[in-house]
Amino acid sequence: MDCFPRTLPSSPDCVTLDPGYNSIMVRYRRNFVPGGMFFFTVTLDDRRSSALVDHVPLLRTAFRKTRGERPFIIDAIVVLPDHLHAIMTLPSGDSDFSGRWRRIKSVFTHGIVASGALVPRNHRGEYALWQRRFWEHTIRDEADFERCANYIHFNPVKHRLVKSPAAWPFSSLHRYVRAGTLPSDWGGDSGANDANFGERR
Repeated sequence: MDCFPRTLPSSPDCVTLDPGYNSIMVRYRRNFVPGGMFFFTVTLDDRRSSALVDHVPLLRTAFRKTRGERPFIIDAIVVLPDHLHAIMTLPSGDSDFSGRWRRIKSVFTHGIVASGALVPRNHRGEYALWQRRFWEHTIRDEADFERCANYIHFNPVKHRLVKSPAAWPFSSLHRYVRAGTLPSDWGGDSGANDANFGERR
């Protein structure tokens, strides 16, 4: 199972990358909107939780509903048990990613509550499923996009959830493989995964 909006890479703009243990060269393709593409790390409040992968259909619904109200494109994404990473492109002249993440979080939380699952509350009586803040990085150029996309797709291996990126079902890596952009045995970029992308070490 792969994740979320099926926006396939289609731009003639290309980024070459080293696919790790695979010797062939592959290319990411993306149109770059100055100031409009961002990398995010969004995390649950309880780092022991697996709510994101336990309720992937609800998370998809939250993305789809929010995108219907306030357009955006997901260029790359991975969903792990307690956090997710995503590259999001906003419409030209629109920089309100905070409002979109608030809406995604809210729709997902209320979906879980409606399913009957227990969601903790804070001292103010508010649902406390998510950390209130998120980590954000503005994508500067094509090389930066490559680095962040590599990090996203290799992340399940970094967290020792699987032995190869393609073995993790909740990843946009499968989209890139289907499009012929990445090989099915893509192994990642170890250099990118030494960086800090808003995760605890």
